[in-house]
Amino acid sequence: MNSSFCLQVPDTVIAGARRGDMRALEQVYRLFERPAWTLAQRLCGNAEDAREVVHDAMLRVFERVGQFRGESPFWGWIRQIVLNEALMRLRRDRGHDIDALDDAEEPAHEQVAPWQWAEARGLDAALATLPALTRSVIWLYHVEGYTHPEIAGLTGKSTSFSKSQLARGTARLRELLGAEEVPACPAPIPLTA
Repeated sequence: MNSSFCLQVPDTVIAGARRGDMRALEQVYRLFERPAWTLAQRLCGNAEDAREVVHDAMLRVFERVGQFRGESPFWGWIRQIVLNEALMRLRRDRGHDIDALDDAEEPAHEQVAPWQWAEARGLDAALATLPALTRSVIWLYHVEGYTHPEIAGLTGKSTSFSKSQLARGTARLRELLGAEEVPACPAPIPLTA
């Protein structure tokens, strides 16, 4: 997996954080602040909400680090907390457009990531125009490497919903970015944030 969260944290830092050692907790925060903000920004669509998500997520990490059992990578555990906080914020904040795209046609869902044909600034602007849920599906699939069933579980929607949002969102990005034909691809393309 190519997630920006995929950071190796020394066992001594994890052990210190579990004991409540402030230096260890600060190291954890510093290590994951940027990937947490990037994920929150992509899902929420604005910097203010992203800051609040990171703040809330890091509080949860610090409160629950004693419960971390090591059954999954530490970075994956933190990423899941940040993801949950961002999705909860989208659900509870009625000021956001959390609708999904619904076009009549169903384009193929397995496509080359839009990142391959657009400049970063243009892509950021285009992503910002998409509904939050659609933007989240695109980001989780192409950048974070989640599968459609995993995205369905995270969003409380069906696997087919995840697939259709990926397809519709990608098609909408193509329109916004003025991209021509883009060949199909059988699997997600791992990208870094």
